[in-house]
Amino acid sequence: MVEAPEWDVAVVGAGPGGLAAACAAASAGARTVVLERAAHPRYKTCGGGLIGTSLGIATPRITVPARDTIGAITFAVDGRRAFTRRGGDTALLTMVRRDDFDLAWYDAAVAAGAKVRQNCQARSLTQDRHAATVGLADGTTVTARVVIGADGSAGITSRHVGVTFDQQDLGLEVEVVPDPAQRAAWRGRVLLDWGPVPGSYGWVFPKDDELTVGVIMVKGRGAETKEYLARFLTRLGLADRPVRRDSGHLTRCRSADAPLRRGRVLVVGDAAGLLEPWTREGISYALRSGTWAGQVAAAACAAGPVELAEQTPLAEYERLVTRELLPEMVAGRRLLGVFERHPGLVHTAMATPLGWRAFTAFCRGELSMAHILRRPSIRAAVRALGGPDRARQKPRPAR
Repeated sequence: MVEAPEWDVAVVGAGPGGLAAACAAASAGARTVVLERAAHPRYKTCGGGLIGTSLGIATPRITVPARDTIGAITFAVDGRRAFTRRGGDTALLTMVRRDDFDLAWYDAAVAAGAKVRQNCQARSLTQDRHAATVGLADGTTVTARVVIGADGSAGITSRHVGVTFDQQDLGLEVEVVPDPAQRAAWRGRVLLDWGPVPGSYGWVFPKDDELTVGVIMVKGRGAETKEYLARFLTRLGLADRPVRRDSGHLTRCRSADAPLRRGRVLVVGDAAGLLEPWTREGISYALRSGTWAGQVAAAACAAGPVELAEQTPLAEYERLVTRELLPEMVAGRRLLGVFERHPGLVHTAMATPLGWRAFTAFCRGELSMAHILRRPSIRAAVRALGGPDRARQKPRPAR
């Protein structure tokens, strides 16, 4: 007789996606363990801007630790042609620090009944007909009926499932301490600066007593990315301000045909390459995919032994992501294509009533990128400016 696995669901990685998965699985009655290599609260490189979609998922679970709420956005083209638009009475974005935000999700997962093991590095992953086994750095193992991978695009779960990526970008970021005048000037307002290289942009995100300043550019242009950040800080008058942290990270968008599951292992968020290709917003994708994965995994475990056939109940997770998230990514690729070719026109569009309404609707979670592109006037403009759908073109190589 085969011994039953120790856990129903094991989650690898305790960021928003993994902890949302743990909350969903544990709330549904699954015996759930989370394996996290660090210890909360821990710093994570991230802009930390929550759109309305993320707030809609987070608010029922946690008290969102907001550092600022954003009512205005300044747009510029590499420091030129700047203008500011205001969103009225309803906030456009909510700013959080990831150490605060992830800790709130950690508390929610524990309250839901999940066991969170910190300072616990996952090193290997195998599976068979009966269970999946996660090998840990200390030589021990954890067995579970289902594993949910939320350990990032370079983690073991992404490699195990075989996720491939066709868009890779390098983000560089610093956390700057503003002086009182700078702190007041940026309160409630963000800057989006369309950068000097096609597809690049920079940002300033206020978080109470610090400013998150960053830039992102296609991978393989590291020197240009560093130069852009240095010029950006100088232009903003922030080059001489104290820096609390500086860091870099890669964002990776999945290939159109990349898998989301291998047997009893599901991947969510960054591990699945799920993020919006133009803005590179990923928190809402992590929270949504993580929640679905946890719900599906718990339901599959409740139904009985999890088999490895293609029609396993776990396939429902793939159907949800394919139906809900992949159309948004296709739309984001099309908008990125327009932005790469015509950044000045995109900048001008933000000053028009139609462009501003579409952008604010996305920020507030009222419309997805896919819904925005269904509007006849926007669809016609994208078709005229962006050429064929980027998803049908040869993807950019992973450098």
